[in-house]
Amino acid sequence: MPHTALTVDIPPLTWRGRFDGDGAEHRRWWQAVKPYRHEPTAPLPEHAGPGSRPAVILGFSSDAGVLRNKGRVGAAAAPGAIRAALGPLAFHLPREVFDAGDVTVKDNALEAGQARAGLAVAEMLDAGNLTVVLGGGHETAYASYLGAAGSEAVRGGKRLGVLNLDAHFDLRDAPEPSSGTPFLQMARAEEAAERKLNYAVVGISEPNNTRALFRTAERLGVKYLLDEESSAESTRKFVADFLDSVDVLYLTIDMDVLPAAVAPGVSAPASFGVPLAVISAVCRQVAASGKLLHLDVAELNPEFDIDQRTAKVAARLVNTLLG
Repeated sequence: MPHTALTVDIPPLTWRGRFDGDGAEHRRWWQAVKPYRHEPTAPLPEHAGPGSRPAVILGFSSDAGVLRNKGRVGAAAAPGAIRAALGPLAFHLPREVFDAGDVTVKDNALEAGQARAGLAVAEMLDAGNLTVVLGGGHETAYASYLGAAGSEAVRGGKRLGVLNLDAHFDLRDAPEPSSGTPFLQMARAEEAAERKLNYAVVGISEPNNTRALFRTAERLGVKYLLDEESSAESTRKFVADFLDSVDVLYLTIDMDVLPAAVAPGVSAPASFGVPLAVISAVCRQVAASGKLLHLDVAELNPEFDIDQRTAKVAARLVNTLLG
């Protein structure tokens, strides 16, 4: 299915960071990232290694879903904050990285923004790229899903798995889509496509999810690990078992999966959370699997961040996943 020309609301801006020299031995992210030219390339062969595909970053500047979910807004500024944290990092990646700019949601036009971002992600996936969306509230996840589900890989029959690192199920049944509804939306979209959503969550906070949400998770066959159960070994096995059940993976990281001391700048800070070392290990495990199709980072709220702590953690996780 041919795609129309990729359109974004804000074109890629200039990246910035510390300058130590022009040589490869001094290279940092800001020197390595190039603007994405929206020119389709031939997809890489099936046997291409997990580090072979170029990565393309797309910002999804939205907090409309957080506002609808009665949360504290500010996540729309996250794509710029994460880029600013990535820029100074030393660049050791085995792949090229491009920036496609941002899709923005204004005047509560969330559904239209999700559709635009989904089309952009699908087009970039079909051009042979690993796509990275920087959200945005967790309404970002439905935009990501539209892109992954619309890709040639999934439409061609590959089994898609959705792995969410999150304190919340985000399976809320509400009158309108929000940051609390994306995975129920995915389940309904998969059912309409005569498939079943294969959804797993690491880091669920029992006190922060109602009985109704647990019942919905059970009805949909959602696999989950509570935050208090998310030790290094139990999480490694949980993720390994899930990876065995899929052909391609969409990984979504809600920054509120981490303890509030590590990630204070989020829409809903975690009182307990999963240790950063465990979350980082999941990222390495997923990257090494060769099954990662698409990833996103959500719920960073720069307005409440302390010393850019949360943005720096988000940047570190993206760096790990692409390495």
